[in-house]
Amino acid sequence: MIVYTVGELLRQWRQRRGLSQLDLAIAADVSARHVSLVETGRSQPSADMILRLAAQLHVPLRERNRLLLAGGFAPRYTERPLHDIALSAVHDAIRRVLHAHEPYPAVAFDRRWNIVMTNRAVDRFFAQVAPDLLRPPVNLVRLGLDPRGLARMVVNLADVRAVFRTRISRQLAAAPDPELTALYEELLAPEPDDASDHRIDDGVVLPMILSVGGRELRLFSTITTFGTPMDITIDEVAIESYYPADAESAAYFMK
Repeated sequence: MIVYTVGELLRQWRQRRGLSQLDLAIAADVSARHVSLVETGRSQPSADMILRLAAQLHVPLRERNRLLLAGGFAPRYTERPLHDIALSAVHDAIRRVLHAHEPYPAVAFDRRWNIVMTNRAVDRFFAQVAPDLLRPPVNLVRLGLDPRGLARMVVNLADVRAVFRTRISRQLAAAPDPELTALYEELLAPEPDDASDHRIDDGVVLPMILSVGGRELRLFSTITTFGTPMDITIDEVAIESYYPADAESAAYFMK
């Protein structure tokens, strides 16, 4: 296992973000020379300086703890289960958001796309899924692409797979993760004859088209995250809310 210094880790994050030392220095209101000294290990940054630079680099909270440890400091951010009493207000907020979105489906998931909460509108779709795919942790990507899951209902599966591929590729580029990489390679890595690189941005939004009971439902989605989180779990939770893309699809959910 390679052990990196805090300076080396900061340099990796800076390069990942496509910034020069001067770019980072200006954003963090420090000198470019100081950034250089930190990255080369000739200057030992304080915990506050590490977090200052990490904030400008949009480093996830989990990785900010790693930076602090590499710099010889204690982690600053906790990670608790979503059902922990300390996160009860957040848990309740997520539940309220999901409930308020009914009768349309909505799911909350973590950084690895494991579902942590759903609303009741999702139940009718999960009823069509093989039971083993619903054993925790239920992964939204696997659920959507597995032939025994929702994939058999998705008319434009190539489009949906391409969207998943784009979103997870961007996520991995922003913050590498071994388990998410394994999920990508298992379900999304392009094959030599893969034709899913076709254009998927011809419209305003790309609908997911589901075949349900002999009718087609067209849905689009939005993603919601928490602002200024101080807990790793909250930092990594997202809510995906699905909306009907036409009147016929809306009518389906009203019955």
